[in-house]
Amino acid sequence: MKTLYILDASGFIYRSYFAIRNVTNSKGESTNALFGFIRSIMKLRKDFNPDHLIAIFDGPRSTKKREDIYADYKAHRNAMPQDLGYQIGWAQEVCELMGIPYLSVPEVEADDTMGSVALWAAAQKAKVYMCTSDKDLCQMVNDQINILNTFKDNLILGPKEVEENFGVPPHLMIDLLAMTGDSSDNVPGIPGIGPKTAASLLKEFGTLDYLLNNPQSLPGKKQELFVQHADQARLSKQLVTIHTDVDFPKESSFFEIKPCDTKLLKEFYASMNFNSLIKELEQSTPPAAKEVQLQLFPDEPVKYTLVDDEDSLKELINYLSKHKEIAITVKGNEECQPVKCEMIGIGFSVKAKEAWYVPVNGRLGLQAVLKALKPLFEQPDLQFIGHNAKFDILLLENYGIKLQNIAFDISLASYLLNSHLRQHTLEHLMLDNFGKVKMPLSTLIGKGKKLLPLAEVPIAQVCSYVSEEADYTIRLKDILEKQLNERKLMPLLKDLEIPLFKVLAKMERHGIFVDVSYLKKMSVEIIKQLELLEHSIHEMAGEKFNINSPKQLSDILFTKMGIRAPKKTATGLSTNADVLESLKDNYPIAGKILEYRTLEKLRSTYLDALPGEVYGKTHRIHCTFNQTVAATGRLSCQEPNLQNIPIRSEIGRTIRGAFKPQREHWSFLAADYSQIELRLLAHMSEDPILLEAFQNGADIHAHTAANIFNIPLASVTKEQRNGAKAVNFGIIYGQQAFGLAQELGIDVREAAVFIEAYFRRYPNVKEYLESRKELARKTGKAVTYTGRERLIPEIHSRNGQLRAFAERLAINTPLQGTAADLIKMAMLQIDKKLDPKGSLGYMILQIHDELIFEIPDTAIETMRTLVQDTMQSVMSLKVPLVVDITIGKNWAQC
Repeated sequence: MKTLYILDASGFIYRSYFAIRNVTNSKGESTNALFGFIRSIMKLRKDFNPDHLIAIFDGPRSTKKREDIYADYKAHRNAMPQDLGYQIGWAQEVCELMGIPYLSVPEVEADDTMGSVALWAAAQKAKVYMCTSDKDLCQMVNDQINILNTFKDNLILGPKEVEENFGVPPHLMIDLLAMTGDSSDNVPGIPGIGPKTAASLLKEFGTLDYLLNNPQSLPGKKQELFVQHADQARLSKQLVTIHTDVDFPKESSFFEIKPCDTKLLKEFYASMNFNSLIKELEQSTPPAAKEVQLQLFPDEPVKYTLVDDEDSLKELINYLSKHKEIAITVKGNEECQPVKCEMIGIGFSVKAKEAWYVPVNGRLGLQAVLKALKPLFEQPDLQFIGHNAKFDILLLENYGIKLQNIAFDISLASYLLNSHLRQHTLEHLMLDNFGKVKMPLSTLIGKGKKLLPLAEVPIAQVCSYVSEEADYTIRLKDILEKQLNERKLMPLLKDLEIPLFKVLAKMERHGIFVDVSYLKKMSVEIIKQLELLEHSIHEMAGEKFNINSPKQLSDILFTKMGIRAPKKTATGLSTNADVLESLKDNYPIAGKILEYRTLEKLRSTYLDALPGEVYGKTHRIHCTFNQTVAATGRLSCQEPNLQNIPIRSEIGRTIRGAFKPQREHWSFLAADYSQIELRLLAHMSEDPILLEAFQNGADIHAHTAANIFNIPLASVTKEQRNGAKAVNFGIIYGQQAFGLAQELGIDVREAAVFIEAYFRRYPNVKEYLESRKELARKTGKAVTYTGRERLIPEIHSRNGQLRAFAERLAINTPLQGTAADLIKMAMLQIDKKLDPKGSLGYMILQIHDELIFEIPDTAIETMRTLVQDTMQSVMSLKVPLVVDITIGKNWAQC
């Protein structure tokens, strides 16, 4: 054994637990500490490739020996979080599966076991690296034993580095630690003696024992401190001294890394939803191990056929036409928006393990392939299956092909079944359902500077890649269809989501016009404002600095200007928006910085970026609408995200002024559901006071304020209405007193009284909200009015924060999810009523509760009535649905 790496497993786990938040498996169990621990091991093995490695955990009742000396040792620490204990057990299981030896000695802390192992290994002439960030272990450092801090770019501390960092050599670290104490372990030390003072005293006088035995050598107050706290210092020395007499196996073979149990490790990762780790495991398995893996997870024989001649294509089309269901994947040359994409080929499959690939850049050529396939795609009695089929529809439309009948979409089916999960890609679904790691695209096109367009990759390789996608699309359809039927979610797929993506495809293809010259002029003006703000900030600071640098800004505010920092992070003193907001009333520079950041973000995100999103062929922006991102059922938008342009700020409204009809004598029409989620709350809770208010068309926020404060409606002040408004919307999101207090800038107790008064006046609302939480506890999910489900496994988490978060989801999902479905239903109905030729205009944007239309001026009154009536009648509720209509020559005017 030439080298031994000793891993502070307990330290790594605790660090990961607090550094990584809200990561759970499908059962809602926390996995954050476990994931960080595995990543730490993987990094260590990648960086150093050790042959001998030991992971050391605190043993059961690990603090007993030091508690026998000092009852208050670590006494002030909070109990171990309930969702951490079981993760430690999993970490030990992972060590076994990875072949990494570990130790957990009863009644012994990890530090003592690490020190004992290090001393023994050094005696065997091994070079030892103690992988830890714990300064206590610096006392063990010598020429053979080093500290390796993997959290600080693999910083290695030998004797020289220990002295440079702490001011004393390793053999005096015990004395330094005894003098300074340790608040985290409740080691008392000597009050008033910090690290620098301790180091200087030890340099001058040699040892702690000398100082305790000769306090008269010290000047003034220090003499008194060492006399008064001598016993405390001796006790502290006992507590910080590493015990090196721990019993453990003393054979070098015990510390050897054993072969990894790939099969069981993969299954373990799957149970924790660690899909990224499964992929890395597959890709990093050495050749010898891969042979074993192929036996454990044999790749089934598949028949993937390249179709690149006229006879083969005719034969394929004839064969496909005899099947009712055909899985397809239409591949573009680049990972780009389909409206802008060029096709390179199409994959087909009708049963598992069998697929075909038809390239358009092969011997047949584009036109011959399209001419042959067009009748197949446009055959109304054939049902096509896709994954993100909206992409396929749009890409085929680029070439004049109207895909008639998409009957099933894998990504949408996965989303409806597991909307609480973020990934619905084919890659993840193959892994989750078949344990199959999808062929990475990078194996075909490379990475970085060597990146190739897919069209330039040999067609035979592309055939394997695309055929695999088509093959697993048909396989997944059978699995997901069964699950949808079992959970009664098929109507949502067939009647809502699939019809909707056809509407969204129209919206994406039509796009929205933006006046680029308008944005450029606005950018010039914003740059001038930024320069003025920068000058003003520099004057307030008394020097020039980079305002965009958090470190430089932190130095200016909290060091030079002496402002008391309200928040500290792992990387230093925070200068985030919350911190600056809390400071701006007392320190004007904070307000200026917030203003600067807002302008700079709007400039870079919109003014300078949007012109680059304009497609040259249409002079319009063609954003992408996503149905599988927001867990509540809401649509999201990307490339660019037009849902995110701020409306409340003046500059946000000005940016919206750049969006306008492309043709003269056309306008924008905006239709916005008024207070839809509050109306749904009234309907679902059946609270009589809330129902009456909406039925009578009352100002709901003023009405709420009047009820809470028990005053006439006419007496409600603006402040009271704003407070009631915050409560009304906060209730929808499960907001508690702390959140309301922050929003209104009031005391938490005052906010609690506010909420309590609200529930007294609306008792049915409170009863309804509690019933949603209780239902989630019983069923593990939240359900919308339309039957959409969101699984909430965290509702039973032992982590209080996760559990509280889950309860908020249980409250919000039925409301926000129902509102999302309501506007989707309205979009479908309106689309049916619009003339395909555009005589009434086009639906172009959806921003949650709002729809934007581009319409000819001659159709304004017709569309006003059509849109408003349709949206207001799409769902029958106990309160009226109200839709506000505005007309404008640009988006800002709407």
